[in-house]
Amino acid sequence: MHTMTATNLRSAYGGESMAHMRYLRWSDKAVEDGFANVARLFRAVSWAEQVHATNHFNEMRNEGGDFVVTSMAGFGVGTTSENLEGAINGELFEINEMYPAYRAVAELQGEKGAIRSIHYAISAEKIHAAMYQEAKQAVDGGKDLELGPVQVCGVCGYTAEGEAPEKCPVCGAPRSRFRVFA
Repeated sequence: MHTMTATNLRSAYGGESMAHMRYLRWSDKAVEDGFANVARLFRAVSWAEQVHATNHFNEMRNEGGDFVVTSMAGFGVGTTSENLEGAINGELFEINEMYPAYRAVAELQGEKGAIRSIHYAISAEKIHAAMYQEAKQAVDGGKDLELGPVQVCGVCGYTAEGEAPEKCPVCGAPRSRFRVFA
């Protein structure tokens, strides 16, 4: 793997790994604040972020060694509304800045596996941002989010409310590869 693509995937792996853990902590805070459905959304998206991190890690399976990894990450625990704002900002950073730049480098370097992994992540992050924005509106209105079962594709991290599709619209995985957060 080319050096720049590998560096970018390591950074993405670090960011997705931290988002996974941050969303689990923010889920706990949402429970404390009385927003059970927001907490469930944080848990579902946390698992999608783990899927993204795993995909990036697997693409680097032939890259050995120890590396310093720089990635964007929010820290701290605020109110559920503040945590949702942090989640929205993180997702939008990935959608608008990080992943487009990483994809451009991977395309330039012909790194097909990295392009696929980045495509999977950016596709899901767009959904996560929208779901978090809806959750923030509910919380800011003093209500929990109205939320049905959340389905997450275990191959690409695609996330949907309601029934899992027969086939994932991003990666084509069958319904059996989805994990439900009810």
